[in-house]
This record gives sequence, structure tokens and C-alpha cells, in this order.
Amino acid sequence: MAIEVRIPTILRSYTGGAKVVEGTGDTLSDLLADLDSRHAGLKARLVTDAGALHRFVNVYVNDEDVRFLGALDAKLNDGDSVTILPAVAGGAFGFAAAAAIAQHSAAAAAVAQHSAAAAIAQHSAVREARVAR
Repeated sequence: MAIEVRIPTILRSYTGGAKVVEGTGDTLSDLLADLDSRHAGLKARLVTDAGALHRFVNVYVNDEDVRFLGALDAKLNDGDSVTILPAVAGGAFGFAAAAAIAQHSAAAAAVAQHSAAAAIAQHSAVREARVAR
């Protein structure tokens, strides 16, 4: 049973940099155990010593929050897609997520600035063409 798991940037050091890995398991708990057997340490970043999901980690199965599907007991099927997302606030995960958002915002600002410069250049070219007539 192949299940696609999307790994956030902060956890990719456990997967050798892979954004997406595959695993198997009938439940989320089984899947995490399988992933941990191939990507040592990953499960410890997601599950507390008491055996519950860390409160600063959000996990989705086919876009459904696992907290409403039975948490670690959430049933999985072949072809499911699991997404792991760190919470935006609190702890090292929160700082990493905030940094990723800031990086994305900076890139978006650069694109907007480039678009504005291109629009100004185009406007100037049109104006020069009208003056030349």
C-alpha cells in the first residue's frame, strides 16, 4: 500500500532533502513507524513521548485534519496523500514556518517590483512612440 507523504522544509533533513516520500500503513501511526524505519528520527519530531501528535504539528490525510479522523488511529488507504505542516506559531517549527513565509513574501515582493518596473518601462516606451509621431 503506497501512501504519498509531503514533508515540510524543516523536516527534510530526515528525508535526505526529499519533499515527498512514500510509506505504508493501515493507520497514521503505522505510516509514521514505517517512515521512521527509513528516515530515522522523523517520528520523534511528530509524536510526543506520550504517543500523541505534537500540538505544533498539523497532519492532513487527503486535506482532512487527522485530529478529526482519529489522530494517530486515522485509517489510511492505498493512494492516500498525507501532508505534514508545522504550526505557524511557537517553537522551532514556528520560527521555520515564519521564515518560509517571509521568504515567500520577499519573493512575491520582488516579482511585484519587477512587474511594476516593466509596466513603467512599457508606459514610457508608448509615450516616447507618441511623441515621435
